[in-house]
Amino acid sequence: MYQVIIVIHVLLGLGVVGLVLMQQGKGADAGAAFGTGSSGSVFGAQGAASFLSRSTAILATLFFTTSLGLAVMNSQQSVAKDLITNPVKAEQDTPAVKAISAEVPVPVENAK
Repeated sequence: MYQVIIVIHVLLGLGVVGLVLMQQGKGADAGAAFGTGSSGSVFGAQGAASFLSRSTAILATLFFTTSLGLAVMNSQQSVAKDLITNPVKAEQDTPAVKAISAEVPVPVENAK
């Protein structure tokens, strides 16, 4: 379920970015008034602005909803996955170092 929501979340994010890039800026209307820009579009003179604005608002709302859903799902996980507070213990394949036995003679200097 978590992976499905993540895929939907990424697709909604890409959709919001695409719709924002498709919208015209506010300065494009001034250029169209003097004949330098094209005011005609597929959606009509003002139809594109309202359609794209509503679509962007709907996708943004769905994006925030999936963000909140992912945050709630992530906070309800019972297993902590923090490496600082719960370090992973590595298996030791090397043998431990043996202690030096007392049978080895240690040279002592004679004090004269």
